[in-house]
Amino acid sequence: MTLKEFWHRLGSPRWFYQISGHFGWAFGALALGLLVIGTFWGLAVAPPDYQQGNSFRIIYVHVPSAILAQSAYMLMGAAGLVLLVWRMKLADMVLATTVPFGMSMTALALFTGAVWGKPTWGAWWVWDARTTSMLVLLFLYIGLYALRQAVPRQETAGRACAVLAVVGVVNIPIIKYSVDWWLTLHQGATFKLTESPSMPPEMWLPLLVNVLGFYCFFGANLVGRLRLEILRREHGTAWVQELMAGGRT
Repeated sequence: MTLKEFWHRLGSPRWFYQISGHFGWAFGALALGLLVIGTFWGLAVAPPDYQQGNSFRIIYVHVPSAILAQSAYMLMGAAGLVLLVWRMKLADMVLATTVPFGMSMTALALFTGAVWGKPTWGAWWVWDARTTSMLVLLFLYIGLYALRQAVPRQETAGRACAVLAVVGVVNIPIIKYSVDWWLTLHQGATFKLTESPSMPPEMWLPLLVNVLGFYCFFGANLVGRLRLEILRREHGTAWVQELMAGGRT
């Protein structure tokens, strides 16, 4: 199958539903294994930080959730662009089903950041450039969720959410580079593609495992929600009727 053929087939929710049956289970199994290993490794085996002691261990949840919150929004921005340019129904479904996951990851990142900030900075919350831009990301997710609920017509709601998702992508580089552009209390990036990690391997390897586990969890969540959304929106089509009839027999 060529890339052009694959792109055209993505326009068919039926085709995606038919090929994605085992993806959710595979992602879910990988997520479970990676998260159990990474969390146990980080919380029980990794040595304490020489400055922060055991309080640094919150990064094994905080960093993956923050990364996934941004990745999910970038996926929504790409889906929004595809919807606006090519009017692909599956893109709108991706946008709609990603919002709850991204919202929960952003809230988790802010909560764990506050838990880490109390012993480190002496305060649950500071108007730091990184934390403030993450709060803006949470508001964007809430805005997307509210906008879809407020507009009764599905196609209009999809286009409005697509515009907001595309425009909101400008906040992602602000989050990433906020620690470089402004004077901030927040530490720099834990992972950089151009530099070696500043932590020893026994500390950053379990973090990497958990990041991969969170991505697999995102994959399982997205595939499962997307398949349900396809059935909901396509419930009146012949192929869904046949599928439901076959499932009852």
